[in-house]
Amino acid sequence: MRGRRSTARALVARVKANHGSVYRGYRRPLQLLIDIKTEGSSTYLELDRHLSRYPYLFTTYAHGRVRPGPITAVISGDRAARTPMEAQSVRRAFYDGRLTDLGSAAPASFIPLISDNWTLNFTWLGEGPFPDAERVKLRGIIAEAHRRRQKVRFWATPDLAGPAREALWGELLAADLDYFNTDDLAGLEAFLDAHQ
Repeated sequence: MRGRRSTARALVARVKANHGSVYRGYRRPLQLLIDIKTEGSSTYLELDRHLSRYPYLFTTYAHGRVRPGPITAVISGDRAARTPMEAQSVRRAFYDGRLTDLGSAAPASFIPLISDNWTLNFTWLGEGPFPDAERVKLRGIIAEAHRRRQKVRFWATPDLAGPAREALWGELLAADLDYFNTDDLAGLEAFLDAHQ
């Protein structure tokens, strides 16, 4: 518990020092993806109790309106978290949707992020040409999400440095993907610097 409090205090101090932002000069909220690995419903309710202690830190949904904060918490992982979240008229977290949620009745004020497993939706792993049908599918997914004011992320993309990963990242960048999923942050930084 002490660790959580000291982390929260450090975050509060940082946001205060940066005049309401996590990063100096960067006004958009930082997205904090929280991946629930235990039973989702009870874990979310406990997390919500902690988030509610810092209402000024987190983007908040209240009675149909979203009030941006320095940090937007998005709940991923165990899908059982959705039920208690949807029941709340006030919450400080949002839901990480899947491709099956794209175009559903759930609004971006509940599902601001659409995430899915790349390998379950695409066969191309960066080697050889990107199949035209898959390029059209990728760009269609991202365009539809952006029309609905949602962002897109794929996990399980190739993450070993080399031409295949660079080719795949190039297609994701060209399609206007919002979030790249990688463990190689330095490699992604170098790639993005080279392609800006």
